[in-house]
Amino acid sequence: MLKDYLTIEHEASPEFVEKRSRFIGYIKPVKTEAEALEFINTLRSKHWDATHNVYAYVLREQNTCRYSDDNEPQGTAGMPVLDVIRKSGLTDVCIVVTRYFGGILLGGGGLVRAYSHSASLAVEAAGVITMRGCSECSVECTYNQYGKLSSLIPENGGVVDASDFAENVVINFHIPTSDLQALVKKVTDATSGTVEIIEETEKYFPYK
Repeated sequence: MLKDYLTIEHEASPEFVEKRSRFIGYIKPVKTEAEALEFINTLRSKHWDATHNVYAYVLREQNTCRYSDDNEPQGTAGMPVLDVIRKSGLTDVCIVVTRYFGGILLGGGGLVRAYSHSASLAVEAAGVITMRGCSECSVECTYNQYGKLSSLIPENGGVVDASDFAENVVINFHIPTSDLQALVKKVTDATSGTVEIIEETEKYFPYK
């Protein structure tokens, strides 16, 4: 069974100003280290004139975890960004915080707070979702049974992906694997055992 995990829904780039320093928190869902590095390098090129481009990323791929202070004092930038990712329980996420220095020193504690705040704003803007391990299934039924089944599936946590209307109706849907057996029982009861759910593959789907 695929294990559920938390990640973000989409890219975002909120920004704020702290003592005239401008902080831009870029965040993106990534699957591989190559994707994370491409995102980081793209932003480094875009903000070549920035004072710092700090980053952190956490991946399911080989349990990878990396961060960089990008010449900020050690422990004041990359690690606070990484801590936000970890404390949010997220994975397959990359955050880059771009800083344009405004002329006023923030001090060690001020830097930690600023980079943490920028990362937190990015996570909030990107939206947290649960990627759930789901079973992709199909069920063939008569037209008389279709109305009942098309209601039972969503009522029990499933999502109908497509319905094919021919001599009979074939409903394709996905459902969290942990909920599948309960649905099988209800479908069996509702159709007196005349309809069988076919489990085809397991795949991740987003659930808010």
